[in-house]
Amino acid sequence: MTQAKSSNLGYPRIGEKREWKKLLEAHWSGKIDAAELESETKKLRLEYLKKQRDLKAELIPVGDFSLYDHILDTAFTFGLVPQRFTGGADTAAHDENCNCASGAHDEEPAAAKDAGTKFFAPNEQGVYGLDAYFAVARGTKAFAASPMTKWFDTNYHYIVPELQGLTPKLTVNRPLAFYLEAKEELGIDGKPVIVGPLTLLKLARGIENDRFDSLLDELIPLYVQVLKELSEAGAKWVQIDEPILVLETSDEDAARLRKIYEAFDAATPELNILLQTYFESVSRYEEVVQLPVQAIGLDFVYDRGRNLAALEKNGFPQDKILGVGIIDGRNIWRSDLSVKLELLRRIEKAANAKELFIQPSSSLLHVPVTTRSEEKLEAKIKNGLSFADEKLAEIATLVKALNEGEEAAAAEIKESVDAVAALNASPERNDESVRDALGKLDANRPERLSPYATRRDVQAKHWPLPLLPTTTIGSLPQTTEVRQARSKWKKGEWSEAQYVEFLHAETERWIRIQEEIGIDVLVHGEFERNDMVEYFGEQLAGFTTSSFAWVQSYGSRCVKPPILYGDVKLLSPMTVTESAYAQSLTDKPVKGMLTGPITIYNWSFVRDDLSRAVVQNQIALALRSEVSALEEAGIGMIQVDEPALREGLPLKREDWQAYLDDAVYAFRASTTSVQDVTQIHTHMCYAEFGDIIQAISDLDADVISIEAARSHGNLVSAFEDDTYDKGIGLGVFDIHSPRLPDQSEIESIAQRALEVLDPAQFWINPDCGLKTRREEEVVPSLKTMVAAAVALREQFAKAGAAGGVGATGDQI
Repeated sequence: MTQAKSSNLGYPRIGEKREWKKLLEAHWSGKIDAAELESETKKLRLEYLKKQRDLKAELIPVGDFSLYDHILDTAFTFGLVPQRFTGGADTAAHDENCNCASGAHDEEPAAAKDAGTKFFAPNEQGVYGLDAYFAVARGTKAFAASPMTKWFDTNYHYIVPELQGLTPKLTVNRPLAFYLEAKEELGIDGKPVIVGPLTLLKLARGIENDRFDSLLDELIPLYVQVLKELSEAGAKWVQIDEPILVLETSDEDAARLRKIYEAFDAATPELNILLQTYFESVSRYEEVVQLPVQAIGLDFVYDRGRNLAALEKNGFPQDKILGVGIIDGRNIWRSDLSVKLELLRRIEKAANAKELFIQPSSSLLHVPVTTRSEEKLEAKIKNGLSFADEKLAEIATLVKALNEGEEAAAAEIKESVDAVAALNASPERNDESVRDALGKLDANRPERLSPYATRRDVQAKHWPLPLLPTTTIGSLPQTTEVRQARSKWKKGEWSEAQYVEFLHAETERWIRIQEEIGIDVLVHGEFERNDMVEYFGEQLAGFTTSSFAWVQSYGSRCVKPPILYGDVKLLSPMTVTESAYAQSLTDKPVKGMLTGPITIYNWSFVRDDLSRAVVQNQIALALRSEVSALEEAGIGMIQVDEPALREGLPLKREDWQAYLDDAVYAFRASTTSVQDVTQIHTHMCYAEFGDIIQAISDLDADVISIEAARSHGNLVSAFEDDTYDKGIGLGVFDIHSPRLPDQSEIESIAQRALEVLDPAQFWINPDCGLKTRREEEVVPSLKTMVAAAVALREQFAKAGAAGGVGATGDQI
């Protein structure tokens, strides 16, 4: 009989009430030093481990905790710090991420004083210390942060390792330090977690063409040293994450993979390795399961049935343990455990393994901590939810059913079946008016009244904008005063009239600031919005919002996705009042601001009983009504943001086109009801846009803005091979870093773009919204951006007068 053990792959870092976030930000603002940051985060770590033990997890991950990002942790473990942060970088890091409450700086570098923790081992220059770590993640006055991008197809962002000219070296054995901490403090013999070398290198940038294999050869002995030291300390299991294996795996990478794990097996034969994959099916199942490791972890939730099909076709090695990712690690819905148990029986039969590890499909990093604090949710919704703690309880129930028989877990299984059935039967999931509206949609792709070339001319006459017009992406600083005002209103401490008066005052103040700076197309600032998706989730039927369902997006930035549990429709206009008020204050155009259907879908916790396409189209029809209401109110520029379009792209290329076709359909269903003179904008950020250039064009937005600052303008290369004929703004400064941009940097990024884009179609804007930045950072940055735009216009004017460069950028 197959025996089962409960295994977890990773636990949320942020805490039930975002305690982790608050500690990080207290450190960055100088309120606590590195020693206090370490001692307080240690308390959180130990609390997380104890909780997992109490929830009957038998293989508890250690080393999954991070102070920013696990990929950045791995890079620092192996000394892979970008060269610009070496040498005198730590002094610069201290300038920006200052821990001196007074603002005064001693001559001794901060890293040498307060960043020598057991997880960061600074050398004599402090290069690998905590201040340098945060400098790489966040940037400094002197140096730009490392690039940041999406973690596979999730809304989590990782810091991209930059390996140009670097030689790996082990700085500190972080997995060992975490393992010993759990063992010594709690008596927990944990399962250290580390990102594998193939995934680390494949996700990195700056590797010269002929250096990949030499870097791998340098890394393998360092990993071996980490594993040996873990083994010597008594570790029985190590989890090595290689999610890169769910992407298309080349023959070269398959050979590299064998080389890596043969080396690990030869050097540490007594250590058990769980090779863990997630987010999709492995691309080379037959080869992966034959690697010399003791267990293979597979995702049976997001594999589209492919892992299961490969398992049933090819079987599973009898000398290995199968890690069964059966509980959804990325969404929040309670499992019908009878269905899960049926799938487990099928997997058990196909694997014919002596032992199974029952696991979430991925790290629980992507879900909130516990439903325990959600006291305001309706019972039928709360009972249908499962956050990290509840998922571990579900796993324990499945293990009990497998090991002791289904009758031993009958009560828990029935409770899950009843909860899921009650939610599915609710009126909110069976709204006939929504179903009727979807049934009336034309199967053909929705179209604007006229093609872009015609609209461009109509809009140019209506909007007399200068060459290289300037704008922002939408949100402006959400100050403490703004958040406090919203909180007072929600708690009933302020009346509706008081709150509206505050919003009007803040909106007018920022309209005047934007006018004074000289921005051409203004925004109202979104001061009424807590989050670009949650705000809409609070107003659309079919959504509800939580109190504490926070998840990490990047760094200390946490989001609280709305819960999309029912059929979606617009109840009343959501944004018209604020946009119309802002437009009444100025003669300049003010953009209406909406979040698009693909992003609302991707950034919500979405019901799992309907297909993606159906739910996206429900959202699209609701937004279409809002777009029409904005247009009727006199808002002539409407931005429908889709920053998550690329992140939702399936991991297997064979699935891309169907996803993109559905995404384009939903966006156009949202936006094509307007007249030619109404200008539709959209925004995307932090993605590999070369993959979706055609889909971006197919959206048929009049203007698109895209992040280009962290990629230092290299994104432009995507447009060298694929012509883009609509308006476009490549973000010219990084809003996620506190450093202020130089005018020369902005001009350089824009000039690089103008090598391949027509100046007549080019806009100047930041790379994302400005809500997380302080006013004293935003105003000078925007002034610099406008000054750069003016300087560039003057360059074009002089070149044109001299017979050099024409309006299209061609030589004349």
